[in-house]
Amino acid sequence: MWRTLSVTLLLTSLVGGDVYLHNPRGSNNRLNERSANRQNANRVFDSQNNNRGGYNVGDKTNNAFNNEDGQFRMTYFQSGPYGWDSSNKEDKSGRSFLTVEWTNQHGCGGNADSDPHKQNCQVVLQYMCQDNINSATGTADTLRNGRTTQTQDHTPANNLQETKAQANSRKNNNVKTDRAIQEPWQWYDKCYNRERNQGLFVADQITRRNNNGYSSAIHTRQNPNGNRRGYECPEERDHYPYWHPTPWRDIAVLTDNITMCDYYKRESANSAAKYECVEFYNNARTVKKHWSRWNNQQDCEDNGGEWRAYYSYLEKAPTVSQADCQGEGRSGLRYVYGYPEGEDSDTQTCLVLPPAPDCQPAPWSRSNHLGNSRDGQASNYTWVLPYFPSGNTKRCVLRVRYNISTDDYDPWQTDAAYNQNLQLGLLSPVQQNPTVDIGAEYSPLRLAINTAQFGRTFQDRSHVFLLKPRPSGLEGRAIHNLNVRGKRGNIVQVYPAVEYDFVPAHLHMEEGDLVHIQWEGSNSHNNGNPAGDGQAGDAGEGTTGTDRNNIVQMRSLLDNFPAPFENSTMWNSARVWWPAAPKYGLAKDLAVAFASSGYYTCFHAEVCHTESVERKNKLDKLLNNAPASFEGALLEFRKGTYHYMCTRNNNFSNRSQKGTIHVVEGTKSSFTDNDLP
Repeated sequence: MWRTLSVTLLLTSLVGGDVYLHNPRGSNNRLNERSANRQNANRVFDSQNNNRGGYNVGDKTNNAFNNEDGQFRMTYFQSGPYGWDSSNKEDKSGRSFLTVEWTNQHGCGGNADSDPHKQNCQVVLQYMCQDNINSATGTADTLRNGRTTQTQDHTPANNLQETKAQANSRKNNNVKTDRAIQEPWQWYDKCYNRERNQGLFVADQITRRNNNGYSSAIHTRQNPNGNRRGYECPEERDHYPYWHPTPWRDIAVLTDNITMCDYYKRESANSAAKYECVEFYNNARTVKKHWSRWNNQQDCEDNGGEWRAYYSYLEKAPTVSQADCQGEGRSGLRYVYGYPEGEDSDTQTCLVLPPAPDCQPAPWSRSNHLGNSRDGQASNYTWVLPYFPSGNTKRCVLRVRYNISTDDYDPWQTDAAYNQNLQLGLLSPVQQNPTVDIGAEYSPLRLAINTAQFGRTFQDRSHVFLLKPRPSGLEGRAIHNLNVRGKRGNIVQVYPAVEYDFVPAHLHMEEGDLVHIQWEGSNSHNNGNPAGDGQAGDAGEGTTGTDRNNIVQMRSLLDNFPAPFENSTMWNSARVWWPAAPKYGLAKDLAVAFASSGYYTCFHAEVCHTESVERKNKLDKLLNNAPASFEGALLEFRKGTYHYMCTRNNNFSNRSQKGTIHVVEGTKSSFTDNDLP
């Protein structure tokens, strides 16, 4: 058994708490529900959040999707080869920036000495990617949102000596192409069959056993019954850094204790090899099993397994030989076993390694308040998007974990030796709903403590999005992403989601920087019954249940009327770098495209034919016939300040979906005097 203490994700809560991802839009396990409550809290992952909240998958058109092809995927441009993992944080050249926003209920941030909070906390940001495919569903392991809210199936192995054919049969019978996939089937199957870490503190919780008769990694203090949510591994979900290989790549750890940053960076799977027991189906040891019961080197080797080191990686490098991979000047490459390794792979490969995670102080937020931080901004982190040398478009998912704990016991020193064992006379340092003596004889007071929630993790994840290579010639430019957050309804109806706004609402950039403006929306955000512990309804303009957004310029944030196109400066000061001409060839084309949410592509029929203002059916004044989502454009702006608004969502209930782009003097502007409008 595992004998060493593995540090937990230091979490605790005495009441229900939550974390909600707002940009990119977090699902909270929603898909396309028309109700305020999600239909299936176990669809993909264990959020431990309220049944309300979350955002539906985006729709490409003005109709709700009925297959994966009808779903809209946000597309972000990757960083360039010169900007990825640069040690100079002040140099933005070649970097792509995405503002990640979330709200967390129980507070975070602060300094233990000068600005103490009520609890310890960490926010861990992670992602996973794989090569994109053109088909709607792809293979069994293809990342997808699915088109039903049902959970994928899992049938445990009947015995520990199953054959490869039996394992493949279980997988083929379990995985459904119309259901969501994030972690692959074999990831959960490993977790189900691998013994749990016996060195962990589980307080007075009694962990159950799997069908093979032992407690496995699906049984944790927070999940003692081994309940399944999608193909997530509960032990990995509840602990960070995890001690076995994981499909997740680390972005950042945001903590109230920055003295731990060196530890997080060193022990991250991005930085350190993680070990796993490898067993084989045949005596020749040529056909590898995807799972093993054993979770430590001694048990693994005593039972004929190989205790193997695996490395996290971004993708396989184009070079194949070990000598080429590890040659001079090949920094960031390593010839090793990588994870995920591929279902049948048993070879070392040249891998592109990810950088160590960023580690920063967590944004300060108030306890018991799903709202903004001290500066009036939502809790956020600017993610420098990765660069993939292959030039392939990647299919990805973003994950945020929010971890809270108190100092009622030492989280770094309290291990399995402190687990409750009444037969040995051992009591856990924390008990379920204990009574405490306050000095009044025969009058104890009861504390509301659930030890399964004392030290606790909450989670949210995005829907599937794409990371796309940059257009040729833009490798050294900074790219900023400008998006829309929120969903239809007033604040009471959408809570704990948020109302519409732009992200970031104030974008600061230099001349020569680029901005990709795009947004995602659903046609099924009706927020109807069952509404759970909130209010049903979707107050707003236009067709009920539909998200719609657009951008028109205005003179000042104090205004509520847009400027006429003839008096506007925003689109006359913009250059389009993507998509390629003839789309958006003129300032007027940009203006009508963004004002119509992409319903019109251009103004004149000779440019875009039936997609033009001159030929296409008239746009509804409330955007009802416009698409819910818009791929937008990659733009460069001249020096200046540009205020803008959304016309539809500026009613009294949702007022002030407005934003500003500030462009200051820079050195990389591609405009010349000949480009003046």
